[in-house]
Amino acid sequence: MSDHRNNPFIRGYDGLSIQRLMAISYDDDYPLTYLPLHASQAHLPDSQIERFPCIFSEHFALITESQQVPDDLDAQCQRNGIVRTVVHAVMAEEGGKSLHVGDTYSAEAACEVVRRLRFETGLYSRCWEISSAHVDADAHRFLVDLADIDTPSTFLFIAFRIPYSPTIGVKLIATPWTDDHLRIAEAITGKRLMREGRAKGVPESLVRVLHLAALADVRMLVFDADAQVLDGLPIYDE
Repeated sequence: MSDHRNNPFIRGYDGLSIQRLMAISYDDDYPLTYLPLHASQAHLPDSQIERFPCIFSEHFALITESQQVPDDLDAQCQRNGIVRTVVHAVMAEEGGKSLHVGDTYSAEAACEVVRRLRFETGLYSRCWEISSAHVDADAHRFLVDLADIDTPSTFLFIAFRIPYSPTIGVKLIATPWTDDHLRIAEAITGKRLMREGRAKGVPESLVRVLHLAALADVRMLVFDADAQVLDGLPIYDE
């Protein structure tokens, strides 16, 4: 399957998550350090963390007031500090690396940011209009023939004509075509879906562009000769 970095249909952030961090002051000459709470104290609410003394290592912190800290964890923490505030950081992934999107000051606010940034399957439909030059002549003929048949196709997409226009539309089904989602929806993997499409006669240029679009949870794809080309997709000469 294609790497998200090489998929021009991907928009927005990928791999969104929320990380609760403590802003700790420990020396007047140093800036605040941001660390997660150790897993053993992850149950503590923000109200039992903010403005409480703590100890910390390079990787985690522990609240000391009114809490039992095991000796082995205490030995790993070489510094003392005060938790000035708790932030709920919204994180994402970009090119396989962690990316800090921004901070909020409550779990509810962080969840709302993630909800607004994330395009959830079944909640948002995405429609793209791209140049028909992104598929070759065989693929265009294949789509025209598919759009004109009266019986449903056996593919996870349906082609249709747009009235009074030379364009061809494609409705993608069961997106996104990631392995995890396809296993649930169709009991199949993305690679197997691509192999089956080729075996059923879907031209290679169409297989590739549909899978890139479906990986990005595109629901409607319109091929139009007058549309702009999409950077990152191959272009086929007439």
